Amino acid sequence: MAIRTATLTIDPPVALAPLAGITDLPFRRLAARFGCGLVVSEMVASREVVQAQPEARARAELGLGEAATAVQLAGRDPWWMAEAARLVEASGARIIDINMGCPAKKVTNGLAGSALLRDLPLALRLIEAVVAAVKVPVTLKTRLGWDGGCHAAAELARMAEAAGAAMITVHGRTRQQFYTGRADWAAIGDVVRAVRVPVVANGDITDAATARAALAASGAAGVMVGRGAQGQPWQPGLIAHAVFGTPRPAVPEGAALAALVAEHYEAMLSFYGRDLGVRVARKHLGWYMDRAGTPVALRARIMTAPDPAAVLALLPGAIAGEALAA
Repeated sequence: MAIRTATLTIDPPVALAPLAGITDLPFRRLAARFGCGLVVSEMVASREVVQAQPEARARAELGLGEAATAVQLAGRDPWWMAEAARLVEASGARIIDINMGCPAKKVTNGLAGSALLRDLPLALRLIEAVVAAVKVPVTLKTRLGWDGGCHAAAELARMAEAAGAAMITVHGRTRQQFYTGRADWAAIGDVVRAVRVPVVANGDITDAATARAALAASGAAGVMVGRGAQGQPWQPGLIAHAVFGTPRPAVPEGAALAALVAEHYEAMLSFYGRDLGVRVARKHLGWYMDRAGTPVALRARIMTAPDPAAVLALLPGAIAGEALAA
């Protein structure tokens, strides 16, 4: 099974969610290698991309020429959104995703992200501007609404479809819920019934069982995995195998897992530079060590080591339980 429209193909219909500070290029490449059908960049502010601010450009870094890659843009000004879309399309983006779901205060205070669920006319102008600016498919990620009294996702989806959006992803919470409680997959069904374009379910999808439950409750065409991929970039591929019958990815264990973690670590150092890479990598190393059951003392040594060589020397013992050289 795949999501196929006149302009868009996602095969398998399992996507990696954009997670700020997490789904950078090194992590997206790992998820894609393990069989994820679509990877999406961290959210980037449209104006910052156009103004060539290095941090924003790094978050939007595509790995040019790589298929099944989307860049997610955020903003509240149609002109900046259109210009940013043109720029990332020219740089090689295969899909432009518009963020209308981020609940962070620094985003909603700027009247972007999920704040647009309270201003649907502006949301429509943003979508129209981006669709008119590019030839690649434009998709939308949103939430159910601003709060329990404002479930605007179905209306927004109808407007987005009419404006030319090729797919809608819905996180099954309102903005005011942030990440508390449980995602309401059944409520995503209201969006599925409102439009003809594919709808993807997001929120609390961590494994095959939750993916099947989300699909059954919502009627969505696919799923998007976020926090469930932390420390296990193969998880979207495992879900795709279990639910959609794709080849099962080879999940690394023992020495193979330690080698993968080392590869991921070195890729982050290369991508960010040594000093920033050491800091950014720590959260990923922490998730890997959580799953490996790394002893507390060894974990502390790795998390505080300023020298990448020391970290790489400790990883076999931390991840695979291999004895360290004397």
